[in-house]
Amino acid sequence: MQQEYQLRISRTPQPIKIDGELTDSVWNSAEAATNFWEKWPQDKDKAKRQTEVRLAYDNTYLYVAAICYDTSQYIIQTLKRDTKYWDSDGFAIVIDPVNQQTNGFFFGVSPLNVQSEDLLSASSFGDMTFSWDNKWFSATKNHPTFWTVEMAIPFKTLRYKAGSTKWGVNFVRTDMKNNQYSTWTKVPLQFLGTDLGYTGVMIWDDAPGQAKGNISLIPYITGSAVTNHEDGEPTKVKFNAGFDAKVAVTSSLNLDLTVNPDFSQVEVDKQVTNLTRFDIFFPERRTFFLENNDLFTEFGPPPARPFFSRRIGLDRNGQTIPILFGARISGNLGNKWRVGLMNMQTKATADFAAQNYTAFAFNRRIWSRSLIKGYVHNRQNTMSGEVAKKDYSRNAGMEFLYVNKKGDWNGWAGLHLSDKHTYQDKNIYANAGGGYFGRNFTMFIDYYNIGTNYYTDMGFINRIENYDAERDSTIRMGFHQFYSEIEYNIRPEKRKRINNHSINLATSVTLNPDGSANERVNQLNYSIFFQNTSILTFQIDNQDIHLLYPFSFTEKTPFPVGKYSYTFYNLEFLSDTRKSFIFTGIVRAGQFYNGTLQSYVAGITFRRQPWGNFSLDFEQNLLRFPGDYGSTSLFLISPRAEINFSNSVFWTTFLQFNTQRNNFNINSRLQWRFRPMSDFFLVYTDNYFTDPFLRTKNRALVFKLNYWLTI
Repeated sequence: MQQEYQLRISRTPQPIKIDGELTDSVWNSAEAATNFWEKWPQDKDKAKRQTEVRLAYDNTYLYVAAICYDTSQYIIQTLKRDTKYWDSDGFAIVIDPVNQQTNGFFFGVSPLNVQSEDLLSASSFGDMTFSWDNKWFSATKNHPTFWTVEMAIPFKTLRYKAGSTKWGVNFVRTDMKNNQYSTWTKVPLQFLGTDLGYTGVMIWDDAPGQAKGNISLIPYITGSAVTNHEDGEPTKVKFNAGFDAKVAVTSSLNLDLTVNPDFSQVEVDKQVTNLTRFDIFFPERRTFFLENNDLFTEFGPPPARPFFSRRIGLDRNGQTIPILFGARISGNLGNKWRVGLMNMQTKATADFAAQNYTAFAFNRRIWSRSLIKGYVHNRQNTMSGEVAKKDYSRNAGMEFLYVNKKGDWNGWAGLHLSDKHTYQDKNIYANAGGGYFGRNFTMFIDYYNIGTNYYTDMGFINRIENYDAERDSTIRMGFHQFYSEIEYNIRPEKRKRINNHSINLATSVTLNPDGSANERVNQLNYSIFFQNTSILTFQIDNQDIHLLYPFSFTEKTPFPVGKYSYTFYNLEFLSDTRKSFIFTGIVRAGQFYNGTLQSYVAGITFRRQPWGNFSLDFEQNLLRFPGDYGSTSLFLISPRAEINFSNSVFWTTFLQFNTQRNNFNINSRLQWRFRPMSDFFLVYTDNYFTDPFLRTKNRALVFKLNYWLTI
């Protein structure tokens, strides 16, 4: 791949003015990357609308210039940074500074210069989160038949090996009017356009040296007024301050520090209705934990992660536990090693003892794209006394990830151990799996076995704790789980209306520690992906559940222990996402335990391009059970308004009325980005009961001011 796709980059004798005009003389002589390939919905032809990219550099910046041939009309979903990049027209660069296909960077802009950036990893198969933030500069200009981009990415922002003359690079273009994605290199259809295994190579005329003076300080101050109506106390007014710091130990190894961090500006979790017997996984949103987070988090399959950073500084309900300080060093050591070491100290509160959390992880690249990974975790109560000394949880594990050169054959295996006072047996967690990920056909199988006494106080295991509704207690029990998935895609060569037919069969089998049946789920899914971006899906779910402990979704008699077999059907439609009005509808109906379930989900979004997004999501679940088992209707109503006054001033208001959690939440956030990565936030939150209707719980008004200072 890199022998065919090479782009030479030369030093510019003078700094380039980032104005989107492309008038600097260096762009006249710079080598161009052209002839982009269509990436989606097919991968056989050249892109309908082409792109030209040129690169340059000086001592401070990597410069990028692009001409994106287009019409004068664009699809821009929002002016808000890091939001809906893939749903808008845009241009992005993918950079692999080590050129070892292990980790990299993504920087993208829309035609209205809305920036998005993220970190990339070799072991990540999911969607990008756009949760990583850093300082870089860009400008765009719009013309009748094309639009232009200029970027200046500071070397201080990148983690690279000084002296290397070859970096992996690719360019990604989104053309939503044609529902098409294109890339410079030819990336197979089944892989993401950001896949690090399919980059070209950036060849430097002189290897960039280590970035000097790479220290960033981000101090903050906050003020809040909080009223808790449940405890009857008067309004509490307080002020707080702290800071974060980023220090480049080397050009490829970064030290992050935080003192008295505050995350009050982070948007509230998007609530969901839980129709399972187990906890729901909510993603990490706090900025400190996100850089190089794949080093720590990507062990085990997603339902069973040994490390989950939301366990640090948050209780099970997502409420804040104050963090005193923390440090993390992470990055590359040479061409083949990535390492991460994190330490966090929480403050003692009336409900929680002070805790220290330490996590160490490493990735060792072998062969072309494979990894050996390992970690050690330790949670320790730091209060005084013998009880505190015995209050700890420790974990260690190793995993092997095999990826062939093309990336279509994968295999993985891992062994994980836990150590907790008085729990020295049944403390092993093992997993293994593999599969083929082809252009039209995909299949894989995954197995993991978790012992009853495998504790991970810094992780997330979503079904090891079983609730007994009769005794109002939780019982731990390990399990074996097999998961397999087969998918076949039919991609019409002449696509007038339909891009893809997808048929998917997924099976999950859970066994108790003694090998007896616990749960089986079969899902058959058929989806049609239309050229106009709409999607129609039909799904059948068939389940067998051997209920071990009484459980209920109502306040009536719990379901008795026994076997429950049922089937329900799902029909889902998503309309054209490029239109001003977007509609989502889901209907689900069928059996559910010893009763029936009817679910109705509807969502409507109105987009006033590009400054406004207004949406209303509605979900109703009707649960009907015979006799004394009761019935209930669960409502979740979520209106949201997002107004973008400019590329730097945003106002978002989010309401959630959730009868399952007996909570009505209002969250309104005003953000002013007065300088790059420097913000002022004003946040108002208000919580009420849904029953009794709109009885006040608590409310708060918070401001936060942070300033990014580079030394």
